Amino acid sequence: MNRDELRRALLETLSDVAPEGDFDRLAPERPLRDQLDIDSYDFLQWMVALHERLGIDIPETDYPRLATLNSAIEYLAVHVAASQP
Repeated sequence: MNRDELRRALLETLSDVAPEGDFDRLAPERPLRDQLDIDSYDFLQWMVALHERLGIDIPETDYPRLATLNSAIEYLAVHVAASQP
């Protein structure tokens, strides 16, 4: 899965959690929670959705590493690649 596919998966799962979000205007280095006005429960739902869609475990201790669009894509790229044979 390349970075564009990861970005698409990330945004699609986010849109399920925050359907009112303006995903075309997301600043890649600003915290997603602030930009989309999602709370900790919404963020947890997003982590679960990513786990289900991508088949990777995301430990709670790693959640801060998915705070921004760019950092989430980077994190997922590494972990998805590591999970593939």
